[in-house]
Amino acid sequence: MSNEIDRRGVLLAGSGGAFGLYSWAADSAAAVPQKKNLLLKRIPRARPRNILVVLTDDHRHDAMGFMKAQDFGETPTLDRLAREGVHFRNAFVTTALCSPSRASIFTGLYAHQHRVVDNNHPIPPGLTYYPEYLQRAGYETAFIGKWHMGAETDHPQPGFDHWVSFKGQGHYLPHADGLNVDGRKVPQKGYITDELTEYALDWIGKRDRKRPWMMHLAHKAVHSEFIPAPRHAGRYKDATFRYPENMKAGVPGRPMWVENQRNSWHGVEYAYHGRLDIADYYKAYMETLLAVDEGLAKIMDLLAERGELDDTLILYMGDNGFMFGEHGLIDKRAAYEESMRVPMLARCPALFGPGKVEQVVANIDVAPTMLAAAGLAAPETMAGANMLPLARGEQVPWREELVYEYYWERAFPQTPTVHALREDRYKYIRFHGIWDLDELYDIEADPHENNNLLAQPGHEALAARMGAKLFKLLEETDGMQIPLAADTPGRNVLRDPKGSKGAPFPPNFTQPPKLPG
Repeated sequence: MSNEIDRRGVLLAGSGGAFGLYSWAADSAAAVPQKKNLLLKRIPRARPRNILVVLTDDHRHDAMGFMKAQDFGETPTLDRLAREGVHFRNAFVTTALCSPSRASIFTGLYAHQHRVVDNNHPIPPGLTYYPEYLQRAGYETAFIGKWHMGAETDHPQPGFDHWVSFKGQGHYLPHADGLNVDGRKVPQKGYITDELTEYALDWIGKRDRKRPWMMHLAHKAVHSEFIPAPRHAGRYKDATFRYPENMKAGVPGRPMWVENQRNSWHGVEYAYHGRLDIADYYKAYMETLLAVDEGLAKIMDLLAERGELDDTLILYMGDNGFMFGEHGLIDKRAAYEESMRVPMLARCPALFGPGKVEQVVANIDVAPTMLAAAGLAAPETMAGANMLPLARGEQVPWREELVYEYYWERAFPQTPTVHALREDRYKYIRFHGIWDLDELYDIEADPHENNNLLAQPGHEALAARMGAKLFKLLEETDGMQIPLAADTPGRNVLRDPKGSKGAPFPPNFTQPPKLPG
């Protein structure tokens, strides 16, 4: 796949380092679309299953009732999925940003392979979405909800027979932009989560059972600003929120850019350039999630009425996590657990029973897994792998590490380009283009990432080993160029004059000047 996008584009870095700066936009203008080969090999004796993928926005891994991250927040339908199906306890995204993560879900590729590296620029030509393979294999397919990939388009995309979407982030409440239904502009009539659920119920209810089907239901929820359905507003107003311990300032070993981000658009002191109570923000978040949970219950009830529930693979996941004060931050983008870790639940009694999966899985694994559920062998070009053997409890070879990447955005300059390697025990986080301290954490001993091992001597060899492995994986997956995108309007660069001042350099960056001679 990576070779389909010609690299004649602009390599601006010359020989000045391992990474080049690659302008995929320049290449896209000159690229000539090629006819796609969508015929895949069949898996012997595999019967195609119906597929329902439910994707939520900014849903962090522990924001489900059964996880008990707080003393409030009911999600009875998600709890049911976890109880009757499989909970992938260590599910991650490879980029914690909407568009890149969604592109990885649909392609099975890392962001440096599919080149959708931010929320604003066009999709490079030549990408193939896994529903296109399903269509070729005889599936009926539907997309309902937030596309948010390739600028502000709501136009129907390849791979879907039925299309319901909206521009950009969409709106929780009725808005003049309305919806795009199979290429027609249709008014938005009500609360968006409920309306998308109704579109999903209508389409599933009309299936004739002669062909397998696949639906991708992508909710706007729970993206900020959080607006619950009127029936749920205020449900948790009297609940007690436990603030994260590492929300405090001045944690030893914290990089300067993280400490400085406290007083910024994505920081707890000056969130969205205003005053924000993290507790109230989280309560609205969990209230907004309630309509998603209720809608999924309605869909499962319909599938049960049709006799299809146990034969339908239901996959629920978030497109990235969200920080509520951890490390003094809000939002996502960073390589911390709360940002890159997501909920992932799957149910299909015809394929696997209840259980838990401890292996590290990711958004790049969705496409090959959905193809396997359809009885199709994934293309070798996909970076992800089929998760169904893990769901069945089989002992199969699996990844020992996962690459995370995020590319600096001029509109949100607080977060640098980040590459990370996440193993079962350790995580190494490397920053590109800034003069600062990198990070290394023992996740097993320090799950909240409070003790940066690189702030103290004795861990240099471990960091070097993980850094070498990170670059080896980037080399193997064609990830040694940093995609360069043209500027977009607007920059969120302000700081509160009464907030925190600039953080000092790490102590181990200072030493007296050498004497002459």
